[in-house]
Amino acid sequence: MKKIPMRRCVATGESCPKKELLRIVRTPEGTVEVDPTGKRNGKGAYLKKDLQALEIAKKRNALGRALEVEISDEVYEAIKKEIGE
Repeated sequence: MKKIPMRRCVATGESCPKKELLRIVRTPEGTVEVDPTGKRNGKGAYLKKDLQALEIAKKRNALGRALEVEISDEVYEAIKKEIGE
């Protein structure tokens, strides 16, 4: 049995397998980007691949608190495109 890495969604608080989550990263330069590979350098936060989780994260500023930076609307739009409408 291979161990499945689990991560916690910042919006819902659910622990899910890493493959079911989307990683959002604050790079060392201070920009916030979507990280589909899960291997980019920087501080990461995980978000469930679900539009409801995205709305919760936006409403509660969960990503901003987790990454310790202000999240712009462009980042939320990029996440929405990555999740798939």
